[in-house]
This record gives sequence, structure tokens and C-alpha cells, in this order.
Amino acid sequence: MENTFSVMPMSQSINLHAGEVYHGSITVANSADSSKDLNYVVSVAPYSVVGENYDADLATMSNRSMIKNWVKIAEPTGTLAPNESKKIEFVITVPENAPAGGQYMAVTVAEKLLAEDSMVSSVFEIASLVYANVAGETVHEGEILENNIPGFATSTPVTISSLFSNTGNVHQIATINIYVKNVLTGEEILSTDAASGNYNELIMPETERLVSYDVADLPVVGVVEVSQSIKYSGKLSVETKNVVICPLWFITLAAVMLVGVIWGVFKIVKKWRQKKVVA
Repeated sequence: MENTFSVMPMSQSINLHAGEVYHGSITVANSADSSKDLNYVVSVAPYSVVGENYDADLATMSNRSMIKNWVKIAEPTGTLAPNESKKIEFVITVPENAPAGGQYMAVTVAEKLLAEDSMVSSVFEIASLVYANVAGETVHEGEILENNIPGFATSTPVTISSLFSNTGNVHQIATINIYVKNVLTGEEILSTDAASGNYNELIMPETERLVSYDVADLPVVGVVEVSQSIKYSGKLSVETKNVVICPLWFITLAAVMLVGVIWGVFKIVKKWRQKKVVA
């Protein structure tokens, strides 16, 4: 069975103030290609991440996911016909003593299948992530821990990476620009900037995040210049390196040819020495 519904937006950033009532929404849509009505239920879960790869955790409560308890869904259940959509409104009542900084939740939408004797939830569930910032003493502190470009690669695409830490109390955005050119031909392979579209990565508070990109459309064998420019938490890191691309088959072929040349030179020298002895 295919998942035929969608939720928009997939994520949203909002600003809150202690004591206020905030009205927000998501939109649930049943696909035009669906052959059946969508019976859905909307709920709220805490949102956090685990590890440098940011595996989502929609179960663990923390001081950064208290917002889950501040939310009320106006109409948590409903039915949509094929090609029908509906705006689902939610209300966030922010406590007077709400702590300043980031608060994170997931507004989840699950399909419900109607059984003969009960209503059971299917495996289909989509989350719309909410990144909230409660006004007050927000602390923006973070570091660019790594800006990595490999100097040698045996295959393509080539992976470049960066590692960030956020020691503040609110999420921050890391902006990454990448430039790649073929050193031998001078051809520009990739260039990202504000005009063409850079990479913006969200870094959660009290976490470290590893961000990786695969650079494609590279020569099978050759040398490319790769530059990664990172702006984050008021800091700038620029790394530029020539990357030698040499696949294993090429290394093997070169090694076989080298052995052949050495063997040929050895035979020539041996024959020359034998002639010298006879003479």
C-alpha cells in the first residue's frame, strides 16, 4: 500500500513570547491519484536529535521540547476525499515562565485505517517540524569544529564534510558555499552562492552536527580544486584543496605497467652485463 497523502510545510520556524497565544497551522492533502478517502489523526510529539548524524527522536521529552505540552490541535481527526486538502490549525499557549531559547516539536499526521470492529493506525505518519524561539536571554554560541576536504579519492562522487557545535540555547543556521573546478581544463564544475543557491543547515542547541555533501560530475581520473566556505555563529572558515581522483583500476593498471617497465629494464641490464662478461 502506498502513502498517498502529504503535509505542508515540512518544517517551520516561529518566534514566541512568554504569556502569548500563538496561532499556527499545517495543511494535509490527500493525493489526486488516491483511490480512497484519507482518515487522519493529528498529534504533537517532542522533537530532538541524537548523535552527529541527527537521527530524529520523537519520543524523548527534554527542557527543549516543553512546547509539546503548550499545544492544542483544533480538529485532530478528519477525513479527506481524493484531491482534497485541509488546513489544520493549532494553538500554542506560552506560559508566563517559559524559558528563553529554542523549543522543538513535531506535528504528526497519521493515516487511520477503518477496521470492521475498530479504528487502527497504519504505518503511515508524516511529521511537520516546528522550530520555535522564545524571546528573552537567547545565547548564540557555536564553533566550526571541522572543514574537511579529502586530498585523494579512488571513486566519485567525492564527499566533503563539516562539523558544527552549538553550545547556545537556540538553533542557528550554518551557510555553506562550495566551489569546484577541473584543474587540468579550468572548467567550473560546481559553484554555490547566495544567487545560485547555497546550503543552509540548521544546528540545534547543545548538539554537534556532521554535514556531508557528495560532489558529483567529476572526471573519472584527474585533479579538481575544491573550496568549502562556511559561515556560522559569526565565524568564517574557508578550506581549499586539490583533490586527486585516481580509481583503483587505474592504480592497478599503473602498477602493472610500472612492474613491466622495471622488468624490461632489468632484462636489458642483465643482457648487457652478460655481453660485457663474454667480451
